[in-house]
Parts: sequence; C-alpha cells; structure tokens
Amino acid sequence: MNVFDKNASVVIDDAELLADEAKYSSFGDTVHYVDPPKIFRHGEGSYMFDTAGTPFLDLQMWYSAVNFGYGNKRLNDTLKRQIDLLPQVASQYLHQTRIELAKTVALDAKKKFGLDGRVHFNVGGAQAIEDSLKLVRNYKNGKSLMFAFEGGYHGRTLGASSITSSYRYRRRFGHFGERAMFLPFPYPFRRPKGMTAEEYSDACVNQFARLFETEYNGVWDPKTNQCEYAAFYVEPIQGTGGYVVPPMNFFKDLKKVLDQYGILLVVDEIQMGFWRTGKLWSIEHFGVTPDVIVFGKALTNGLNPLSGLWAREEMINPTIFPPGSTHSTFNSNPLGTALGLEVIKMGYELDYEKTVPVKGAHFLEGLRGLQKKHKEIGDVDGLGLALRAEICTDDGFTPNKALLDKMVDIGLAGDLTHNGKKIGLVLDVGGWYKNVITFAPSLDITHEEIDLAISLLDQLLTKAKKG
Repeated sequence: MNVFDKNASVVIDDAELLADEAKYSSFGDTVHYVDPPKIFRHGEGSYMFDTAGTPFLDLQMWYSAVNFGYGNKRLNDTLKRQIDLLPQVASQYLHQTRIELAKTVALDAKKKFGLDGRVHFNVGGAQAIEDSLKLVRNYKNGKSLMFAFEGGYHGRTLGASSITSSYRYRRRFGHFGERAMFLPFPYPFRRPKGMTAEEYSDACVNQFARLFETEYNGVWDPKTNQCEYAAFYVEPIQGTGGYVVPPMNFFKDLKKVLDQYGILLVVDEIQMGFWRTGKLWSIEHFGVTPDVIVFGKALTNGLNPLSGLWAREEMINPTIFPPGSTHSTFNSNPLGTALGLEVIKMGYELDYEKTVPVKGAHFLEGLRGLQKKHKEIGDVDGLGLALRAEICTDDGFTPNKALLDKMVDIGLAGDLTHNGKKIGLVLDVGGWYKNVITFAPSLDITHEEIDLAISLLDQLLTKAKKG
C-alpha cells in the first residue's frame, strides 16, 4: 500500500520502481542486503520512513555519513542559503567558505597537534585516499609501497583497494600499483588465548617492529637507513572491519616504530571523524600525532559530496605539491564547503565532545544488558557512539552470520512493534566474519530513542532465534 505523499507531485508505486531498477540500473554501484531491496521515502531525525509511512529507527545513519540526523534544520538551511548565494563555481576559482573551511581544519590541527598544515579537497572518501597516496608518494620520492591493517577498509577505487585488506575488492580488476603489506590489528575479542588485550597489542607492535631487525626481514636497508615502505594507513577504530577498538596504548607504541624508521602515519577518519567517537578525529583518543588525516562522509551530513585531507606543511606546501597535482571538477564546491564549515561550527557549539560520550555510555550499558539476556551476543564494545555487538552461536564466540542476516531481514521488514504500532530497525553489518552489528546512530539521538533501540534489538534477536 502506498500512503506516502510528502507533497510529492508524482509517487511511483514500489513494485514499478523495483521492476525499473532491475531492468535499467547497474547493480555494480550498490549492494542489496535484502530481497526485494527496501525503498525509503522520507527521513527525519533518527528515522527513515517507507512508502507505507512505517518509521524505521536508523542505527547506522548511512554508514556514519549522517551524524547529525536526517532533516537537520540548521544544516538544511545552510544548504538552501548557499544555493541562493553561490551554488557552483569552477574549482580553479576561489570562494569564501572554501578558504574558511580549510583554515578552520588547519587551525584545529595546529591547536591539537602543534603542526602547521594545509587542507586539500575532493568529492568522496576513496578519492581523498587516492589524493593522499599521491601526496605520500610525492613526498617519499616515488615510493609506492604502503603498510595497512588486516580488516582495514579505505575504499574501492583501484588505488584505495590496494590498501584495503579484502581481496574481493581487487579480484576482478587486478592491481593498480602494489598491494599493501597487511599487518595484524589487535582485535581484543578475538585475541589469542592466554593473552590480555594489552599483551596482544604489544605482540602486534613487536611483530611489526621485527620487520626492521635486519635487511633479511624484507623492508629495511640498514646501510642507508631507508625503508622500502612509505606510510602506514590506519583507521583508529576499524569501520567496515567491525568497529574494533584497539587497546589505548596501541597507537602510541606503533608510532614509536614508525618514527624510528621514518614511516608516515596516514589516519583514515572517513567513517569515525566528526565526533562519531566524541572527538572531531578519533585518533585524538590515542595520543599520537598523524602526518596526514583523510576525512569525508559526515563533513556535509550527507547533503553534498565533499571530502578532503589535512597534511603537514612540509608535505603539502605549493613548492613540493604544486598546483594541479590532483584535480576534480567538483572538489571544493561551495555547497559542500558551506556545509562543512557549518558542521564544524555546530559541533563545537553543541559540545558533542561532552554529549556523545554520555549517550555512548548509555547505549553501551543497554547493549551489556542485552548481552546478559542473549548468550548469542559474544562481545559488545564502543567508543562514543561508535558501538559494536558481535553475534555468535550459543557458545558466545563462534561467528554467526546467519543469525545476523535474519536480524537484518526482520528489521527491514518493519514488523516490529512499539506502543502497538509497527516499526522497523535499520542495522549495518560489518566485521571480519560479517557477524557484527556496527552501530552509528545519530549523534543527536535521544536517551529515549536509545532505550527504544535496545528494546527493539531485544525483540529482533528473540524473533530471529525463533525463526
């Protein structure tokens, strides 16, 4: 039944839309998690609404791109004003918010890390990763080899997929440049038996440091004090890998090795940036200084494509990285930069550094309560409002992808109930075994909505186990 109108002039029936999609759309640019694919018509706050008007509490917010909720009035109004003022201009020309946004990010980094730097824009996370690869190769005299982590995800373009650990993103397309060397990431829940999480963290760092012991370990020439690898690409908290939070000492210990051997630290904040963890950048929690920060997604709350990177002055000044080193027609578009500037202003004004940890603690407490009730929840963890629940068999450890798939199906069917009315739940699946619910709710989610989320998850898991 179609009841949606929202002042739309023409509402095409869901069945007709799905038939047209099956015939005319490439399936290569999307992934359908349920069959038939779900069609949504409207979004507001923490909710999306389908054609029948059923609300769906969204606990993944477009892979953390809509950190500030659907229909955020302040950000929507910023977009509308910019449309009337200067909606587009060729990227070889300047406009005010482009310069203001670059200055804002650079001064913020100066305050936090004590380094001068510059900001470089593009239109998507993977494209900004590509730009960072150019920046690093250029600074390191053409060195093209990188370190990255098992479970890491940095994008699906040819360059970005070379530092993403999943072979399936490269399998049909070959290699564009060299594949990264992938090192173990300290995954606390799945650490070796007999080790504490901190001991596992130490073991991962020691395994990496061992590569530099002699020339025969494969990456280091002690005669010239040169490493064959240019940089280490990291997500401080693994995103697609399952919102894995490493022990707090891990990056400090890793950075000591990187500094000793002159290897750059490139931090991918595309999914965890903009207060998802309670800090503008998630790397701030770990007490280390990056050489490059790559960002995107929530920079514009999903309203307009814009991404970018910040890098140390000596890497990115015009003498070493001159005009035209990279280019995209839409790379610093005024709609995106106006939104990005407003997002950062809003984030500090509304003090997400204080509110997000409080809400995250409330959510995590609810997840721990569910874990006590359902033995299939093997692990819960989180930092701020980046949270995880690992779904297992009843032994509490063996990955149970099938059960989580059922949960996703039931949530998107919209057949859960709240106060006697139908409601749905939008979840995201991640993790090394695709058995982890990765929670990225709106940063403006209320405590009442968090309680509702926990209640719906309880209902959902109970139904899935019966099914």
